[in-house]
Amino acid sequence: MTLLGLTGSVGMGKSTVGAMFAAEGIPLFDSDAVVHRLQGPEGALVREIEAMYPGTTGDGGVNRTALAEVVLDDSEALDALEAIVHPAVAAERASFRRRHSTEPLLVFDIPLLLEKGLESEFDKIAVVSAPADVQRRRVLARPGMNEAKFRAILARQMPDAEKRARADFVIPTGGEIEATRTSVRRIIACLASEADS
Repeated sequence: MTLLGLTGSVGMGKSTVGAMFAAEGIPLFDSDAVVHRLQGPEGALVREIEAMYPGTTGDGGVNRTALAEVVLDDSEALDALEAIVHPAVAAERASFRRRHSTEPLLVFDIPLLLEKGLESEFDKIAVVSAPADVQRRRVLARPGMNEAKFRAILARQMPDAEKRARADFVIPTGGEIEATRTSVRRIIACLASEADS
């Protein structure tokens, strides 16, 4: 089995690329989707997050906007939140790997893979990358996003150039969607060829 870590900075197109791997029949672990489930209605982390950050949850689970307002500019509060969330996501990751133990390739979409030093958990790392102006336009088009939030998020992420330098594969997402899909298919073929050799 080959474990491929998929990462990239905010707005680079990880979700789109992850969906492309899934469309090719590769099991995909989507960290963001897991976090949404753990923090959603009846989510396993809702009670603990409410205890730590009162008023940030409701019937729909964690109010992500309210929680972001509490933690985004407070590194200690954010670190405390991550101490709740990251071990739960790691447990889900291990469970996913066990459930798919007979597959030749698994892809793990993890936004902060390099920032959190998780490289050793994977055989290869793929970084999704787009030009800075494309990234900025995508992020600022998101609901509730503004320039200050965008800068705060970028400040906690490794620069794109450094991520690309540390990657085994770079997947471009700034151009035509079919070029990105071709890149994904080439990576799958490359990893299959390596596994067969």
